[in-house]
Amino acid sequence: MTTSRTWAVALTGVDGHLVEVEADMSNQTPEFRIIGLPDKSLGEAVQRVHNACKNAGLDLPRRRLTVNLSPASLPKHGAGFDLGIAMACLAAGGVISPRSISATVHIGELGLDGRIRPVPGVLPAVFAAARAGFESVIVPRGNEAEARLVPGVDVRAAASLAEVAVWHGADVEVPDVEAVVLASARSGPRDTLDLADVVGQEDAVEALIVAAAGGHHLLLSGPPGAGKTMLARRLPGIMPSLTEQEALEVASVRSLSGEPVAALDVLPPIEAPHHSASVASLVGGGSRTARPGAIARAHRGVLFLDEAAEFSRVALDALRQPLESGAIEVHRAGFTATFPARFQLLLAMNPCPCGNHGVRGAECICPPMSIRRYSTRLSGPLRDRIDIDLQVSRVAASRAMSDHSPSMTTAQARKRVAAARERAAHRWRSTRWRRNAEAPGTSLRQGALRLAPAVRAPLDRALERGALTLRGYDRVLRVAWTMADLAELDRPGIDEVGRALLLRRGLPR
Repeated sequence: MTTSRTWAVALTGVDGHLVEVEADMSNQTPEFRIIGLPDKSLGEAVQRVHNACKNAGLDLPRRRLTVNLSPASLPKHGAGFDLGIAMACLAAGGVISPRSISATVHIGELGLDGRIRPVPGVLPAVFAAARAGFESVIVPRGNEAEARLVPGVDVRAAASLAEVAVWHGADVEVPDVEAVVLASARSGPRDTLDLADVVGQEDAVEALIVAAAGGHHLLLSGPPGAGKTMLARRLPGIMPSLTEQEALEVASVRSLSGEPVAALDVLPPIEAPHHSASVASLVGGGSRTARPGAIARAHRGVLFLDEAAEFSRVALDALRQPLESGAIEVHRAGFTATFPARFQLLLAMNPCPCGNHGVRGAECICPPMSIRRYSTRLSGPLRDRIDIDLQVSRVAASRAMSDHSPSMTTAQARKRVAAARERAAHRWRSTRWRRNAEAPGTSLRQGALRLAPAVRAPLDRALERGALTLRGYDRVLRVAWTMADLAELDRPGIDEVGRALLLRRGLPR
């Protein structure tokens, strides 16, 4: 009886778990069986491994082969275990060195011709191997670029099964095959849209800067053509660049989505799903393998919901939990996948179905009941989680045609945002928070950061008359602190609190 073992990685969300792949060969009726809670695609690895080995000139003995994936209680999904299973079986048959494969993690799907195909999720899988102390990982050639983003790991990329077998001591000819690659990854930095293109929306631009500086959620309401989408698309450009750790988090989610990752992108991502998107496309999921949805793909960036009132009520309410926790959990029978989801929510909506309600010179054809129903498509609990609610009007012709130079460019706005974030990070340096939007309300209402009674008097009155909930009270305080950071003040004054209160559903001072 001959037993060998190597390692693979099972992914549950962005968390990778090392799986020991054991192969045992015995003198019984010839059979090839995989045990250890595999799914259907993993169960089909028997035929893929058998044919790939034969076509690579690495015939498996006609004996009983049993492959165990341990721990057996952990669900295993996908074809990324193929390479590890093949290596364990070849070592059990004496074709390659069992000692060589025992300290190596193998990731990859096998084709029937023996080529190794790229798989999604290689970046978080290599991260898991590095955290577990492994120094050597073998991946498909098509995943080489993203695997090498993980520091401290010897990454070896192979195009064929024979190539990997030779590395482990097999005596076989390595064929000259064309490596299977993914679609070309986006090369170079993304183009950033400039705020200078926005004409006559000074208040909206200032609100956008406040949102970027503090990490606040923003709702833009106004008629079609007012520039809501134009403003939203420029938010990532004025946000600070991602740190290396944040960029790796974003790249890991992209890798799980099946997108090619060739390099780290430091520009915050933006996701803009169509208003017909289902709950599953926002939250993520899948019957066998959990894939991240738009919420997770917007991690460390912006989730932009244009025509927000056209989204289903259930889809919008699915945002409430990740807005508070910064993570999204996908529950399926047998496993739970957790994805990071710390994003800025940016909503844009019209005042009514036809879009002309309250617009000077335009005729609204919507009945009053339809207007009221449309305005309540965003639930109260979701609106309560919005920091800034801004009304945007159409730009007059005289402003649009003037030669007036832009008051704010993306470069200028980004500089202001970066300075404000540095002030906030210095304030919260002894805590785990770095942005004002992340700070708990108790820290702002109590202790050294508590504002004077005269300064917070407008907030107290709004809370007493029911115009604000306590959550809304805390959000106004966060916006006020961000305004103070932008103005280079040590703490908010009555003006900052009043302006923050006005941005909160236009509440009067």
